[in-house]
Amino acid sequence: MREDWKECCFEDLLDYEQPTNYIVKSTAYNDAYETPVLTAGKSFIKGYTNETEGIFDNLPTIIFDDFTTASQFVNFKFKVKSSAMKILVPTSELVNMDFAYYAMQVNQIRSDTHKRYWISVYAKKKFLLPSAVEQEAIVSKIEELFSDLDKGIADLKKAQDQLVIFRQAVLKKAFEGELTKEWREKQTNLPTAEELLEQIKEERQKHYEQQIEDWKQAVKTWEEKGKEGKKPAKPQKHKDVDPLSNNELDELASLPTNWKWIKNNELMFYVTSGSRDWKKFYSDTKGTYFVRTGDIKTNKLDLDGAAFVDLPKNVEGKRSLIEKGDLLMTITGANVGKIAHVDFEISEAYVSQSVALLKYVLKSFSPYLHYYFQSSATGAKFIGAMVYGVGRPVLSLDNMRDAPVSVCSFEEQHQIVQEIESRLSVCDNVEQSITESLKKAKALRQSILKKAFEGTLLSEEELSACKAAKDYEPASVLLKKIKAEKKK
Repeated sequence: MREDWKECCFEDLLDYEQPTNYIVKSTAYNDAYETPVLTAGKSFIKGYTNETEGIFDNLPTIIFDDFTTASQFVNFKFKVKSSAMKILVPTSELVNMDFAYYAMQVNQIRSDTHKRYWISVYAKKKFLLPSAVEQEAIVSKIEELFSDLDKGIADLKKAQDQLVIFRQAVLKKAFEGELTKEWREKQTNLPTAEELLEQIKEERQKHYEQQIEDWKQAVKTWEEKGKEGKKPAKPQKHKDVDPLSNNELDELASLPTNWKWIKNNELMFYVTSGSRDWKKFYSDTKGTYFVRTGDIKTNKLDLDGAAFVDLPKNVEGKRSLIEKGDLLMTITGANVGKIAHVDFEISEAYVSQSVALLKYVLKSFSPYLHYYFQSSATGAKFIGAMVYGVGRPVLSLDNMRDAPVSVCSFEEQHQIVQEIESRLSVCDNVEQSITESLKKAKALRQSILKKAFEGTLLSEEELSACKAAKDYEPASVLLKKIKAEKKK
């Protein structure tokens, strides 16, 4: 510790007000209203209210989430969302609130138990206080460095946004036939989409006939065992949907020769989960994977945080077994329409009722349609238009069956996937580089704060200028004055 610094507690510098008088009465927010409604968490501004009473204006201040210990510096009038916070105010006019706020960012505590933290823990946490002059210099240096850092972060995020636009441009061209135009013109005797559909119909019929044979054998076994339990259900034949009408076709983008618009239903088998009551089988450590909406990230399946279910042998719902080559799509909740292609050998896993399991009649479609449903100009747009409900949006399997798909020969599909992946692999590398840079920026921000409160952020020249200032006094003198004012 530097000789002119002094140890203190946060309660020496900060008192608190309960937020009761400032809680908003109505959550009918509108951006046209004047007064922001705040929380101390990441969302910060929940909305804007037109209420004119109970507005906090003793500024600047710090709002502190009493349960998570998150904090926000505020220098504008506001109301609050709930009582789960403290509004921190200076104990003296000598307190530098900017400095106190930055001190809180490097003096975090564990908040893994449900209790109110300010009075019991955080207010008593100790840290080192420099002179008032040095505090001002430190705050100025932090904000200068943060300003440069924020500009760099803004540039990185702008680059991320541009990558999203580029990805969508690639996908749009892919499913309009533009990426393979030159390749297609060089081909001879290329099969048509109509020929592909005939192949799919034949495969679907074979699949149904095999299901019937399996069912007959299952019934025979059931009868031999004295008809114990439920009789095996007879497989249902493929459910046809009406083809796209002329009006619908007119609204869709024009396609190259030998391509065709069809409904999604012609390409896939849809499996409902039947796992509505599986919560009682949840297990932390053993069993099989139980895939829920949160496990489908940005167009991929991530099992790192997946739940397990320890299932009885004959439990209902095992028909929703996931296999390599399947597609998974979220059909309820905020992330409705997200899709993942299972492109790896997967351990035993099933889907919840909030995830649709899509199995291909011909598995060669998998990569092509996975990209198709990511495209905001085609699949993602059509799926999005079929979502209904407010608060918890829903996408029904019947609606999914109706989604239009542009198809071409398998040969061209494979070429399209190659063209997409050769371009998006470059995007992936750039995205990875940006992600790493953003992590470094976050670490640099913490490094700046750490140096500030270790007393090493300012140069020797800057420190000398602080001590030469007319109003300089050691932190011990400053703290005595602050405590005296607080007592008064």
